[in-house]
Amino acid sequence: MKYLYHPEALAEYADAALYFEERAPGLGTDFTIEVEDAIQQVTQAPDRWRCVDEDIHRFLVRRFPYGILYTVEDEYVLIVAVMHLSREPGYWRHRLTS
Repeated sequence: MKYLYHPEALAEYADAALYFEERAPGLGTDFTIEVEDAIQQVTQAPDRWRCVDEDIHRFLVRRFPYGILYTVEDEYVLIVAVMHLSREPGYWRHRLTS
């Protein structure tokens, strides 16, 4: 199944990768690999992971305190957030109406 990022989700993903890369060379790449692996798993079985809010599913990223929040559309998975797990819950909800 194909996937798309909400523009704000893509921006927070890029910001997180940059943050990790600035902390230690190669850590941003490691983060990116883990997120891409998570998305690959999501696209293979999108209904496998639990819903956390109505039709929003969450996949927890290995090695990093992040979750991939997504919704399953007819022809693709929409990545709504690449969320740090300590962030305020629900900050991404406005993305569902935009």
